[in-house]
Amino acid sequence: MSGRVGDLSPRQKEALAKFRENVQDVLPTLPNPDDYFLLRWLRARSFDLQKSEAMLRKTGNKIETITLIYDCEGLGLKHLWKPAVEAYGEFLCMFEENYPETLKRLFVIKAPKLFPVAYNLIKPFLSEDTRKKIMVLGANWKEVLLKYVSPDQLPVEYGGTMTDPDGDPKCKSKINYGGDIPKKYYVRDQVKQQYEHSVQISRGSSHQVEYEILFPGCVLRWQFMSDGSDIGFGIFLKTKMGERQRAGEMTEVLANQRYNAHLVPEDGTLTCSDPGIYVLRFDNTYSFIHAKKVSFTVEVLLPDKASEEKMKQLGAVTPK
Repeated sequence: MSGRVGDLSPRQKEALAKFRENVQDVLPTLPNPDDYFLLRWLRARSFDLQKSEAMLRKTGNKIETITLIYDCEGLGLKHLWKPAVEAYGEFLCMFEENYPETLKRLFVIKAPKLFPVAYNLIKPFLSEDTRKKIMVLGANWKEVLLKYVSPDQLPVEYGGTMTDPDGDPKCKSKINYGGDIPKKYYVRDQVKQQYEHSVQISRGSSHQVEYEILFPGCVLRWQFMSDGSDIGFGIFLKTKMGERQRAGEMTEVLANQRYNAHLVPEDGTLTCSDPGIYVLRFDNTYSFIHAKKVSFTVEVLLPDKASEEKMKQLGAVTPK
């Protein structure tokens, strides 16, 4: 049996009744002390009455808010993939709508130079009150964390004294550090991607799309697919304004190469180090027989200026 309401074994029902009797003195101080609430404690301790009661009585305080620590080590351009950002944004919206004012404060540590761009993408999903609770910490982040979190509740890895029973300073038995998703879980081929633009590129020709970048630090993000055959793709910086230039006349920023975008849709990002007109060039000049249909979406991502200034003050961590 699952140990949930409506799915209890006789032994679990007996344990629930006994548990309610044992904690009768503190029930008035608990939030919604119904069967759903009490079963959470029992399941957490495998229906061990003594351990469940000890856990419930441990602090005697209601837990109303939480403190989060966002470790941004490893944050890179690959994390700006549009579907992932949108999914994360939806999660943040659901969190705020269903658990309002649950967040006490959020610490961002090891933030790379890319952080202002990433933050600007999710900022629209956050309320103004939530934004005020976000603190981006510098190199002394361990010292700052200890001002807000008890050492025995903070892993050694983050400046505290807590370890796993085996001495692991990262407390991996309590914290899931994530990592790369195994390829066997990829569902890319099962997802129908919608694109903003579609163009037919004649045989022996190319198609250029221009985007003006006004200041350094902006990020170009693109997704594209072709029908029936591969397509060339590269990014260039114009050397003359107001006129179309050939690829050889422009500064190459991302080397042109052929992609099997008819088999697997392509996506990528580029941090623009210089202002100017960036040209995304779809190349079909090598094909003397077939025209190519290309569907694509391109966006210019702007860094959040406030967090960018904060990063400059703190000294940004170079992304790996």
